Amino acid sequence: MDGDIALSKVPGKGWADRAVAQAGKPVVSRKTVGRLSLYRRLLDNLRGTGTTHIYSHQLAHLAGVSAAQVRRDFMVIGYSGSPNRGYHVDTCLASIESLLDGATRQDVALVGVGRLGRSVLAHFAGRRPLLRIAAGFDTNPGVIGTTIEGCLVHSMDDLERVVAEKGIRIAILAVPPETAQAAADALVRSGIRSLVDFTAVPLHVPDEVFVDHMDITSALESAAFFARQDQGTPPMDNGVDNGSEADMFPMI
Repeated sequence: MDGDIALSKVPGKGWADRAVAQAGKPVVSRKTVGRLSLYRRLLDNLRGTGTTHIYSHQLAHLAGVSAAQVRRDFMVIGYSGSPNRGYHVDTCLASIESLLDGATRQDVALVGVGRLGRSVLAHFAGRRPLLRIAAGFDTNPGVIGTTIEGCLVHSMDDLERVVAEKGIRIAILAVPPETAQAAADALVRSGIRSLVDFTAVPLHVPDEVFVDHMDITSALESAAFFARQDQGTPPMDNGVDNGSEADMFPMI
């Protein structure tokens, strides 16, 4: 599977509704990418327990989706299992990683190295060899010039120069809401193509820039709502995509 399968804008469609078809390459939707990321984490955990094979219905149970959905998603990456033994965990993981990681390393910028930014750095350090947080940016003189979890923190004044020089195309926004749009504008000017936004602020960016919003407050409000409901009445989709194409977002 080619490592350069890309998500590209479909005119008149939002990112959540978009599916991409390129010549000679499979259709890959945002939701499919999210599910594959989930399968990857589950399979990686299973490999750690010594599991070598798994059937689609078993993986579906762990992921909260249908077995048919698992099979459809694996068709996207061109992977099929054995009727007798199911999916081989190692080779299945390799197929998923080929799509999600690509063939070369991608560097990420982290804007905002406060408590949230440091947590992101600590959580992500060393997890993905081909995806690395390569530069941090902040306005606090106390952290500028320091190295946290292997990441050098630069001044915000140097953001556009450093991002452009390093060829970074992905950024994480972990700044206060009042500075989110200005930071996003600077990132777009420097060539950023994808943003992971922890600010819970609607960002105005060009159509070709992908934005994934991570709104913890919204997630907690949803959890609180369902916690108040009668027992035995689960939410309609239980937070997962089970064939209805409900939104699912990759977790860090």
